[in-house]
Amino acid sequence: MAVTQTIDIPVSHRLTIDVPREVPAGKAIITFTPVPDQRSDNTAGDGLDYVGTCPLCAKSSPNAETIAAIEEGRAMMRGEIPAKRFSSLEDLLADLRS
Repeated sequence: MAVTQTIDIPVSHRLTIDVPREVPAGKAIITFTPVPDQRSDNTAGDGLDYVGTCPLCAKSSPNAETIAAIEEGRAMMRGEIPAKRFSSLEDLLADLRS
């Protein structure tokens, strides 16, 4: 059973919770998820506050080495090239140093 309720958190950050009677007594996990700010009309319907280019990425672009590493990782995820596997931390560190 899941109960969802949108609430306003006061400046004091103190809440009093009345639990519906349908929820059985006993332990429960309460999760707090902030509601995205809906003030922007620049969204693509995905809840993000921009359309197209990420505003953080627009401020700076990655260098060639970073772009190559990202592309290598994506190729590994697609199965185009085998992923590197290491049997120990020492092997990993040796590969990083090379």
